[in-house]
Amino acid sequence: MERRLAALLMADVVGYSRLMEEDESGTLAALTERRASILVPTVIAHGGRVVKLMGDGMLIEFGSAINAVAAAVDVQRKMAAANALASEKQRIDLRIGINLGDVIGQGTDVFGEGVNIAARLEALADPGGICVSGKIHDEVRNKVACQFEDMGEQKLKNISTPVRAFRLMDADPPQSSPAQQPRTLRSSHTPPSLAVLPFTNMSSDLEQRYFSDGLTEDIITELARFRDLHVIARNSSFRYRGGDIDIVRVGRELGVQYILEGSVRRLGDRIRITAQLVETSSGNHLWAERFDRNQDEIFAVQDQVIRTIVGTLIGRLKAVGVERALRKPPASLEAYECVLRADALPFDNLEPETEAVKLYERAIELDPHYGRAYGLLANLYLNRWSRDLEGDDEKLSEAFELSRTAVALDPTDPICQLALGWAHLYRQSFDLSGHHFRKAHELAPNKPVALTGLGFLHHALGKPAEAIGFFIEARVVDPYFETDMVLATARMFLLLRS
Repeated sequence: MERRLAALLMADVVGYSRLMEEDESGTLAALTERRASILVPTVIAHGGRVVKLMGDGMLIEFGSAINAVAAAVDVQRKMAAANALASEKQRIDLRIGINLGDVIGQGTDVFGEGVNIAARLEALADPGGICVSGKIHDEVRNKVACQFEDMGEQKLKNISTPVRAFRLMDADPPQSSPAQQPRTLRSSHTPPSLAVLPFTNMSSDLEQRYFSDGLTEDIITELARFRDLHVIARNSSFRYRGGDIDIVRVGRELGVQYILEGSVRRLGDRIRITAQLVETSSGNHLWAERFDRNQDEIFAVQDQVIRTIVGTLIGRLKAVGVERALRKPPASLEAYECVLRADALPFDNLEPETEAVKLYERAIELDPHYGRAYGLLANLYLNRWSRDLEGDDEKLSEAFELSRTAVALDPTDPICQLALGWAHLYRQSFDLSGHHFRKAHELAPNKPVALTGLGFLHHALGKPAEAIGFFIEARVVDPYFETDMVLATARMFLLLRS
């Protein structure tokens, strides 16, 4: 635990219970859309950190009172603009409270009276309005293009000392920098949102978990190809491994409408896979199935699961279109298992990397047409070269050839396209790098890695503002994606250029 001073912003939806009673699914979809397209990217653009989502609420931490107020004003303006285009039933109005206070940090969460006061101030705000504490007012007055109305001393629930409160009156919108204009991620059409939880390994052999994890990741990758479906990235959904999962809570925290969960059991040459699709708002099962197949039919099972989910959630997609979008499966199950074993290794030192090289090379030996194995081996060599562990450019040249082979064998696999994108970036072939990063993003629009690649590309081109936009978008696609360091670096370069 650590203590620190922070500006805390608490936001809450006005009349949430009434909205849910009138139109549960519509309200959840509208709130999910606003979080993804307005709330989260705007907060990140102003240097904030989303601490947690709480049903209809959100707690955000800022290191600066000025940034907190600027973010709140920006959010309310954008929410008002979105409401102007929405029907009465789709309106989402927020109340926002902001306080400056001492907090206790524990993991990613924060606690303390400073948080409680922010929550009480939020309750005092008007619909679409902002209420701040006297401490915030003292820090930001004459520094932001806003006016304040003194509400006097307020006796807040469970707070012993009265708190001076101010109602914020928005003035003319200030000119924002390019870094405060994140790219729009989605259209007004809200696609169904889905998280795939890690399939449970039901085999007696604990080492078989790599197989169930690999199956889960493949399903995420294939589902992420469809632009009419918003799929949460692996990094976020895998945080909910094991234990008794509360589907409704997971749906609320990830902001998704549906959850896919399942299990895998290997018995000799047979594989049993169960899968079920659950609606998070009600906990109702939309689809469940059990597959008992031979090992060599594993890829057919994957395809069937994917087709069923897409058909259930986006009925207008035809099965033939789904089949065209699926990547080429490997010819050998043993080669597939080599890749899964390598992916499951913890790359925290050189020994696992060396083992991974052997596994990827073995997969290529077993199936010379397995594009993903070439792409993953190329990525590993690129990572080594970027850390300068080899001391020369041989690995870069080898990675370049491997990635070219990967794309030639399977141009529909985003991993192959990413590998070639990074190889071209390191070789300073920026136009070609951008082409392959964009192709990877087209193939898997809900995976953050291609967006990060585009961010680094624009960073290398001396365009930090554009780089920041891609890094912010990657964070929105995957709320837990680690972009803090690169985002901070890009912002620093933007300041140096201004």
